Amino acid sequence: MFRDLSRPIETGMPTYPDDPEVTLAPDATHEADGYATSELRTGTHAGTHVDAPRHTLSEGETIDEIDPGRFAFDARLVDLRPLAPREAITAEALAGAVGEGAGAADGDSAEADSTVDLLVCRTGWAARWGTERYRDHPYLTETAATWCRERGVGVGLDAFGPDPTPAADGSLPTDDSPPTNDEPDGTPAHDALLNGGLPIVENLRGLAGLPARFRLYAFPLRLRGGDGSPVRAVAEWEE
Repeated sequence: MFRDLSRPIETGMPTYPDDPEVTLAPDATHEADGYATSELRTGTHAGTHVDAPRHTLSEGETIDEIDPGRFAFDARLVDLRPLAPREAITAEALAGAVGEGAGAADGDSAEADSTVDLLVCRTGWAARWGTERYRDHPYLTETAATWCRERGVGVGLDAFGPDPTPAADGSLPTDDSPPTNDEPDGTPAHDALLNGGLPIVENLRGLAGLPARFRLYAFPLRLRGGDGSPVRAVAEWEE
């Protein structure tokens, strides 16, 4: 079985705050030119994409320096729902979700599953794509990201990323929990993962109904010196 987990790239699609807007427009047309080509303008982190270490680390690897085989993952689905807007996902929450015993968040219990190299975290925020509330996604604490790095696993998310995204305004709907006041500054979760050379796949979709274990393919464009790239993220599993 295969399933496309990526967002369509299209004009006006949601982008991270202050990132370039996306446009996809005809260049040549069958009517005028006898063939069709299009012009695509996009940032490197639009839609479903992977981050290269260069994204947050000035001396990190660029996307074209990474062996393409590193973008074919043995993935494990981690369903973290229900989560409140802007809720911090702790190392203890990840440890519990993957079934590690007490103390695992401190690195003193069960060995990591060496056959997994990507945790695909289902937060439920994919349902908010296209709304301002998509910015209010849960995020990984630095300790949670470090927990992943110690186990040699990257992270995939159905959200803008593993760190908090700036809010559109200072409020949330009255039926949602308010954001916490202790959100980290900067990109500590990105840094913890990318310092370990671990992948981050962002803005995934279609996670409902996936098996617990599957292959995920997320091959980037070979952008010279790139800090990231849009991908066609595809899950594969046996029925």
